[in-house]
Amino acid sequence: MIKFTKYHALGNDYLVIRAQEADDGLSREMIRRICHRNYGPGSDGILLGPFETPAADFGLRIFNPDGSEAEKSGNGLRIFARWLVDQGYAKERTFTVETRGGVVSCAASADGRFVKVNMGRVSFDSRDIPVSGAAREVLQETITVNGESLTFCAATIGNPHCIVLFQEPTAETARRYGPAIERDERFPKKTNVQFMHVLDRANIQIEIWERGAGYTLASGSSSAAAAAAAHKLGLCDRQIQVHMPGGQLAIEMDSDFTVSQRGPVTKIYDGILAPEFSEKESAVQGAPA
Repeated sequence: MIKFTKYHALGNDYLVIRAQEADDGLSREMIRRICHRNYGPGSDGILLGPFETPAADFGLRIFNPDGSEAEKSGNGLRIFARWLVDQGYAKERTFTVETRGGVVSCAASADGRFVKVNMGRVSFDSRDIPVSGAAREVLQETITVNGESLTFCAATIGNPHCIVLFQEPTAETARRYGPAIERDERFPKKTNVQFMHVLDRANIQIEIWERGAGYTLASGSSSAAAAAAAHKLGLCDRQIQVHMPGGQLAIEMDSDFTVSQRGPVTKIYDGILAPEFSEKESAVQGAPA
């Protein structure tokens, strides 16, 4: 009987599960069924923690709906920070969290409903992202998808991103091109994909195809990577409002491309997975394996 709390950040929803609730860990199959919109509570991922770590105040593991583990998630980090405040783990409003993608600092508002996260430094170096080929900054290169040539930049902020320059992107844009780009052989760890349109020097619009999750209403790390790419190309200044279907996220960056973001977090409900949920439902047609 695993307890969880569901939150969303700009429509990007996660289930937070206390580490002690899953002493034996969560299998890939269990994660897939928990995140499934029909066979489980449904979510864009699972946040498991807190874990003890010498590197930060709290440790966090982030899982995608397909059962894979993510290095970092901006919305996930904001949700986890809100949960730490709600549960009384965070005694101060500012604290650090370690993910597979590095340590970040979080600052929660008095009620926890707005959280600022210092996401770390964005790198465009192919060796850091990674992107195959010669060592270089991956800027304004060409990728061919479905017979069409698209211009992209690649970046990492602890997890890989491919930012495609696109006029008036839509959800259909992300669904049409995103899967192929995510799995393109030049990205050995696969990649998150953003389709970016620059509105003016302080605003960009993005549509998102998230690695391991698919089409997504909002993404904090995607916002950070896209905003950094827009600034790197000289199209935007350092303070950028990122417009997504789920809402807007405020991004700020330093001269070395260290990025912070601030946005809302909303609690949806507390829940408990019934004992029978853990039984394998192999007889159900279409149930995730």
